[in-house]
Amino acid sequence: MNKRYGMSIDIDKCTGCGACMVACAVENNVPALPGANDRRGITWMRVYRVDNGEEYPDRRSAFVPMLCQQCGVETPCAHVCPQQAVDVDPATGIVGQMPERCLGCRYCMAACPYHARYFNWWDPQWPAGMEKTLNPDVAPRMRGVVEKCNFCHGRYHRAKERAAAAGEKDIRPGEYIPACVEACPAGAIRFGDLNDPSSEVAAARHEAGSFRLLEKLGTDPKIYYHSTRDWVRQIAFAPKPGGKENLHG
Repeated sequence: MNKRYGMSIDIDKCTGCGACMVACAVENNVPALPGANDRRGITWMRVYRVDNGEEYPDRRSAFVPMLCQQCGVETPCAHVCPQQAVDVDPATGIVGQMPERCLGCRYCMAACPYHARYFNWWDPQWPAGMEKTLNPDVAPRMRGVVEKCNFCHGRYHRAKERAAAAGEKDIRPGEYIPACVEACPAGAIRFGDLNDPSSEVAAARHEAGSFRLLEKLGTDPKIYYHSTRDWVRQIAFAPKPGGKENLHG
């Protein structure tokens, strides 16, 4: 049976530290770390702060890690790409981005309802000597292409290679996890196969307080969030455009 990799993110546990963003950038050879340069920097993962809009002492805040939601049945970015640079792997369910095919039209960015795609305007550059720290399993992208989270596909291929070397047909549970999951100090992000009933992620999506962002759009995202706070879930389903409760603000 094909896998369907997904995540469960507990917003009530997230402290907004940004460790997931840094780990993502380092793992995937993103040239500018998040927050280092707002004009030139890009990030595959961004942590947003949202609040309930109340005044002190009733004001409450939460942090929402936002990455590609890995849409399922209806994948908006794949439908609009004229170059077939967006690929949905039937074996894993991962929505991949192929920079070699991308012509930079940015139709996918306009189609993505989660604002989880980023255009690379500049050639990748690193301070002298820092190029030695690059991940050899991930190719740096040229300017003029769209980038996005791919669940650390380099780690997936490494796990496949280890399984093959051990004479195993498939990856064992826990052998493949993205960098953000490994780096989260609060354990707010879990990763696994949604098609495996025994996995933590498959069980978490049925827990009380679990939801998916803008689920009414029918994109069937593979990222499940969890919060016991009603106002957090309300923002996820119907964000107020332009307001402080706007998730994409």
